[in-house]
Amino acid sequence: METESVRDTLAANLRRARVERGLSLSEVSRRSSIGKSTLSQLEAGAGNPTIETVFSLSRALELPISELLDTSRDTGMTVVRAAELDVLSGEAVDLRMLRRIELDDAIVEVYDQQVRAEGSQRSLGHVGTEHTIVQAGRLRVEVQGGTADLGPGDCVAFDATQPHSYTALDGPVRSVLLLQYRPGNRLDLSGRHGLLGE
Repeated sequence: METESVRDTLAANLRRARVERGLSLSEVSRRSSIGKSTLSQLEAGAGNPTIETVFSLSRALELPISELLDTSRDTGMTVVRAAELDVLSGEAVDLRMLRRIELDDAIVEVYDQQVRAEGSQRSLGHVGTEHTIVQAGRLRVEVQGGTADLGPGDCVAFDATQPHSYTALDGPVRSVLLLQYRPGNRLDLSGRHGLLGE
């Protein structure tokens, strides 16, 4: 079975989201701090997207990450094979989107997250409440000045609009990342932290 790559999915969803909002490539470039030529490559399916790129586009377009990465919204039994998923890599994290679950009053995105031993993965913030459940290894999570060290079976939840970071403490970390938000939530970029549309 042939699967659509993250690159192709992002290309189609980025173009659709930009056109729906009536934004030019120049405006998305300004909002995201991503070069216009890089955006053009991403829309053509020729770019090499990173986690940081997708998060920046999510912020600039005021939409959930899954709307840039999701290929379908099927119902019923779904089997996700690790070998069929593209990895979206960042400074210190490898992320695979497993599922997007739509409920009446919430959307939950499920990710397989691996934090590499080198460096820290930082985020300026994005839509939703973030939940991380450590499966193996020890993980340091920092959110707006607060720090928590987690081991296998531990879970942390926080307002993902706040700047946050992940650091593996003693080697690689395997974890499950859940992003939860309400349909229509957008990040408030006017200088105040928080969500619009609640």
